[in-house]
This record gives sequence, structure tokens and C-alpha cells, in this order.
Amino acid sequence: MSNLIEKAALRLEQLRAAGVEVPSVGETVRPNASHPARTAQPAVARVSKSVKIDLGALLKAGFVTPNAPKSLIADQYRVIKRPLLDNVAGKGAAPVAHANRIMVTSAMPGEGKSFTAINLAMSIAMELDYRVLLVDADVARPSLLKTFGLPASAGLLDLLEDDRIDLSQTLLRTNVDKLSLLPSGTPHPRATELLASDAMSSLIDEMGQRYPDRIIIFDSPPLLQTTESRVLATHMGQIVVVVQAGKTLQSQVQHALTTIQSCPVKMMVLNQAGARTGHGYGYGYGYGYDNAAGDEGKVAEAATAS
Repeated sequence: MSNLIEKAALRLEQLRAAGVEVPSVGETVRPNASHPARTAQPAVARVSKSVKIDLGALLKAGFVTPNAPKSLIADQYRVIKRPLLDNVAGKGAAPVAHANRIMVTSAMPGEGKSFTAINLAMSIAMELDYRVLLVDADVARPSLLKTFGLPASAGLLDLLEDDRIDLSQTLLRTNVDKLSLLPSGTPHPRATELLASDAMSSLIDEMGQRYPDRIIIFDSPPLLQTTESRVLATHMGQIVVVVQAGKTLQSQVQHALTTIQSCPVKMMVLNQAGARTGHGYGYGYGYGYDNAAGDEGKVAEAATAS
């Protein structure tokens, strides 16, 4: 009997390694008692769609890619990701609930949040111990599929609108080992309400619990232009706020921080802090736990760290 169990366990691991979404024993799709908005469905193994990212084009555009030559920007993201991963592993200064849920946002548009979200996801995917799900949650102005050169696809809003769609049907497995994508999906006039629904809470729980080593990165809308990001922040364990050097006012950053007080951990990343790379991207960073005086201090630290 034990031999049969070992063979079955090995087969499950092989299926998961091949990208098959295999629920645990007894698991049903979105069976969250506290968030009953999604209809529980029988556990079924489903295979996510595979897509190929043009890594050469990404490299030329200044992104971090696997197996690329050593670069300053890759080194910078190694530094940026480390405190985030320490919190996920429980090695931070204090325990962080839902630390594997990381939102990347900015105060205003055009500050480089999507660039940062992609690079952060790529860098974490290179880790040995984690797999990454990159979610395009900027439902008003989605950009991830376009950046990756991929066609439009069902995604986040479709999952929230139709409880018959399973998460695995919308996930895109990429040719980057351990990196999957969830597109924003079909535009919807009540996107904010969908993101604030019980279905969203249930979906985020499922994303984070399906694999214990999964880190979810949400490319979120700007904080001061829409309300969707403020709703998302209530589900996050960590938030990365991108600030463009020489453009974003300190008052805007401080106002943006007041909208995400529900998240205990915030990292400030200063984008374009001097043309240190061939693509004009350089990064300073500040990091801290939420407190009224500490946030302003971290903004100042980020502005001088580069």
C-alpha cells in the first residue's frame, strides 16, 4: 500500500511540474466558506495554456531576463526582492500576514510600475524556492500582454464575472521556468465592484494557497487616479510603490501612502534615479513597516539612496 501511495505522490508532483493545476486531496475549486460567492466545483486536473515570451526582445527593452549577461539592473532587483522574500520566508523584522501577496503600484501613471512588476517577477522566478504568478490587475489600462507580445486573453475580470471559469483556464504558463501570467481579462464597466467583491477575496485566497511556494505579484493601477488599487491593497501583505525621480511630488507620494494604510509593509522604489544603465533606469529603495512617521522617512530615504 505504501508503495502505491508513493507512486501516486510522485505522479502528482510530475503533473504539477508540467503545469497541471492539481488540487490537493479533498480540495474543490474556490471552496472558501468565508467567501461563498464562487460556486464550489468538483476537483479536476486542468492544464493551463502555454505561451512563449520573446526574451530577446525583453532584454533589448531593458528588462531582466533569465540567463542574460550580468547587468546593473539585474543586481538592483536582487537587492529589491530580498526583503520581500525574507518576509515571505518569515525572516523579516516581524511576522507579515499574506506576505506572498505583493502589489506593485505608483501614485500617478507613467512612473514605471509595470516595468517594475515585470522585472520583480522575472527576478523572483530565478529563485530556486519560489514560483511566481504575475497578475495584470490594472484593469483600466492593462499592459502586460502587450509588453510580452502576447494576444488578448481571458483573465482576472472574467474569473470574477463568471464563477464557471476555473483559474487554470485563464493562467498562461510561460517559457520562463516558474513564471505564470494572469491577464486582466475582458474589460468590464463595474471593474471596481468586481475587485471589491467576495469573489475577489476568494480568488486571491485560492491563488495564494494552491501552491505553498507561490508568490503573487499584482501590477496595480496608480493609487491617485483610480479606486481599484485601494481595494486591492486590503488583500495585500506587501506593497511596492514606484516613484519616478524628478517627476512625482513628495505630496503626491505621501497622499498615495495614506490610501494604502491597511497594508503593514511598504517598499519605496525610486525609478530613473540617474542614467546608470543603457536604458536610463536606476533604482534607489527604501523599506519599512507601516507607521505614520516612518513612511515619510522612507520616502526621503528612497530619494537619496540611488
